[in-house]
Amino acid sequence: MIQIEGLKKTLTPFMLWGLGVGYVISGMYFGWNLGLEKGGTLGMAIATVVVMVMYITFSFSYAELACAIPKAGGVFDYANKALGKNWGFVAGIAQMVEFIFAPQAIAFAIGAYFNAFFPQVPILSSAIVVYCIFTALNIYGVKAAASFEVIITVLAVGELLLFSGITLPKFRTENLIHNSFPNGWNGVFSAIPFAIWFFLGIEGIANVAEETKNPQKDISKGFGWAIITLVTLCVLVFISTIGIGGWEAIVYKNGKSGETSDSPLPLALSMIMGDNHFMYHLLITVGLFGLVASFHGLVLAAGRSTYEMGKVKSIPAILGRISPKFKTPANALIGNMVIGIIALLSGQTAEIIIISVFGALTLYIISMISLMVLRKNEPEMIRPFSVPVYPLFPLLAFIIACVSFIAMLIYNLKLGLIYSGIVFGIFLLYKIFKKAD
Repeated sequence: MIQIEGLKKTLTPFMLWGLGVGYVISGMYFGWNLGLEKGGTLGMAIATVVVMVMYITFSFSYAELACAIPKAGGVFDYANKALGKNWGFVAGIAQMVEFIFAPQAIAFAIGAYFNAFFPQVPILSSAIVVYCIFTALNIYGVKAAASFEVIITVLAVGELLLFSGITLPKFRTENLIHNSFPNGWNGVFSAIPFAIWFFLGIEGIANVAEETKNPQKDISKGFGWAIITLVTLCVLVFISTIGIGGWEAIVYKNGKSGETSDSPLPLALSMIMGDNHFMYHLLITVGLFGLVASFHGLVLAAGRSTYEMGKVKSIPAILGRISPKFKTPANALIGNMVIGIIALLSGQTAEIIIISVFGALTLYIISMISLMVLRKNEPEMIRPFSVPVYPLFPLLAFIIACVSFIAMLIYNLKLGLIYSGIVFGIFLLYKIFKKAD
């Protein structure tokens, strides 16, 4: 009976790798270069290395939780067990904020791609249509959704490797060291959100645990393979893109100052072969797959986190129902789509990204606390995978996430207050309605 009513188990380790890389890979294509404006090459590099350490240690730590508690709610379920329902609810809302709001910037970027090829099609219209199409695909079935994700992720990874192969022979060391630390250590801290954008979303692997054939073994493989792939791609893209003409050339549309660009890879390619070369157009077209992979993957993960909270009635129970026909969380997916389209209509893309990063850092902090509390209070819990070098890994992830959160508050106080208002406003409504029940 449980198998009939629950989520369908179809995912393999390779599919988990595809999802994990797919959630994140758009961060290699756009957005990260804006951190160079804050910190220069060295400032952004320092922020990226620190963030990379956080994600490596976090991924293996989170894999322990996901294997021990293979639930679609991810941190919501882990914090519930370790810290109680109140902290579980806060963690769940933070996770929803990350997964529901992060796709907005990607949807706009996809719309911009279509607008470049078809100027008569408005960017916002394309973004909304894309939202509807990929929500429908996720409603249809997780195996179809995951298979599609793997295909476009492989294409996106291949495109980045080809890009690196074309650009690295033109690499010049002087381009890396030119004006590399323009704003000192302030630039390092203000670049943190853009460094996080390189890896944001990998934790979504945990949210498909209930749909994995053997979650106790396969989740850790998915996390491990994904983070190794992403770290490698991050280093390649960072060095090969900046090494062509310096950081200013891939931040500003005119190459020196003024209006910033969300297209660092095309800017780098155009310096090598111009913008009329066949290979330039091929790579830019294939680059669309990187955006689609992340957008589609985050829609999938968001549906699972919302579903789990609805299933236990922490949010309206209708969001926790499974489609009897497709065995997918259709109501949660549709609800998330409605919120996403409303966010798209606001047009505040950069601000939405930063609010999403606040949600992610909250998730990282609470999950690492949950891991250490469970290690202490429930030492006999079955853990099919144990994080290596405990407690160093979770402690490192926790400390870096806390420092990053504080730095973001200092440089984005207004958005931090908006994010806090969202989380604690929903928490107060939760307490009021729970008490009424």
